[in-house]
Amino acid sequence: MNFWELLTETSIAGIEIWKILTLFIAILIAFVAGRIAQYLLRRAADHLDERYPPVLAVALGAVERSIGPVLFVAGLRVGLLFLPLPEPVASLANRLASILFVLALAYVVYCFVDVADHWLTAFSRTTESKLDDMLAPVVRKSLRVTIVILAFIQIATILSDEPITSILAGLGVGGLALALAAQDTLKNFFGSLMLFVDKPFEMGDRIVVGGTDGPVEEVGLRSTRIRTLEGHLVTIPNGELAHQKIQNISKRPYIKRVANITITYDTPPEKVERAVEIIKDILENHEGMSPDFPPRVVFNEFLDAALNILVIYWYSPPNYWDFLAFNQRINLEILRRFNDEGIEFAFPTQTLYLAGDPKRPLERRQETGGSNPG
Repeated sequence: MNFWELLTETSIAGIEIWKILTLFIAILIAFVAGRIAQYLLRRAADHLDERYPPVLAVALGAVERSIGPVLFVAGLRVGLLFLPLPEPVASLANRLASILFVLALAYVVYCFVDVADHWLTAFSRTTESKLDDMLAPVVRKSLRVTIVILAFIQIATILSDEPITSILAGLGVGGLALALAAQDTLKNFFGSLMLFVDKPFEMGDRIVVGGTDGPVEEVGLRSTRIRTLEGHLVTIPNGELAHQKIQNISKRPYIKRVANITITYDTPPEKVERAVEIIKDILENHEGMSPDFPPRVVFNEFLDAALNILVIYWYSPPNYWDFLAFNQRINLEILRRFNDEGIEFAFPTQTLYLAGDPKRPLERRQETGGSNPG
């Protein structure tokens, strides 16, 4: 018996060996073709220059990732055509092949979401509004969740042999129970919608929520991520965030400083007036001053251990590091001018009075008791 006769006349479970080999050869050819196609697409994407739009490279990358599973499923379907299987086994194999085809097709669309995401991200960079930067990741996640749900529905249709309307009706009944079990998830989802409608902040804005202070890194369907000033990444559910007080520090038009300059109680009134005039002179037409918010300097309080001069001024634009540098220059100038004028700053002190001080005599009280007759 030669090799061809061995292949055509020998069978396993009633199926000729050449038909079984045809199935594996079809799968092998599809696998090798997929690897070659991935290599060529990867090389093509790497050799794209500036003449081509960047989205083309993203599209080639999506095709390169998804073409392998598609060709594998195609090879499997072709190989099954040469494989005569009993009816129950053939039905199971066809269902399995159909499920793999749905998964491969869903994976193709899933990969191509990167193309839409790249286009939305590039478009958001050309606009001044940061709302587009917040919507781009949400759209990407929404599309991928939708693809997964549709693939699940199609697989359920294949397995149950029921029309898609019946599947959707069943999902509606089960969805009610799922909604009751996933109240927090729905709360966070609607909270994210409220954030997009109200727009209390944008991507990159520094906000304060509760005890969290830092810039917004990402806004998703379930939560918002904030990078604190210490470098920690804090995730806050959108359902809670939508009902909290949000301070958007990035939206402030200026930075306000309230300072209390204290001088000693033995400072004469003339020098108190001079101290106020010095600070007013230093802050006159100062850097970052808005005509609508002139600085305020007043002698406003008699403290326990000092005379207090209240100083208020506003600095714009609200760049915090420039504001700190400006404060340093103001403080140094006040220090120099006060030292030149002989105006002393106050600090906590305690005064002790001695019994022998002639300026502050201490009276000694003596108590006398009545006589006690014996």
